[in-house]
Amino acid sequence: SESLVVCEVDEDLVKKLREFRFRKETNNAAIIMKIDKDKQLVILEEEHKVRTFIVYSYKYEHDDGRVSYPLCFIFSSPVGCRPEQQMMYAGSKNKLVQTVELTKVFEIRNTEDLTEEWLREKLGFFR
Repeated sequence: SESLVVCEVDEDLVKKLREFRFRKETNNAAIIMKIDKDKQLVILEEEHKVRTFIVYSYKYEHDDGRVSYPLCFIFSSPVGCRPEQQMMYAGSKNKLVQTVELTKVFEIRNTEDLTEEWLREKLGFFR
């Protein structure tokens, strides 16, 4: 059986994510990450790939008129990836969530299902 590989999180990425958490802008924004398999490191992704980690700052307008900006961690886990890659991402997900202190963690199988309606439904549990 293959052993679970848990990747470290790149220090520059940790810094960028902490700055992102406290950003002043009020628009929706995302940081997309991936695993560098050779370095066994979670890094910032330059272009969109199929399998990713996403940290998304979402402008959430509550029913009572309040506005908040929850920081959401979205783990894309599509079917069809090699088992070793799936294990590397699954094992590293918790390390990343703990390192950056994320609390709103969601998983999605098909990135086409990632809609504003889906996100609002997920965030509804955190009222």
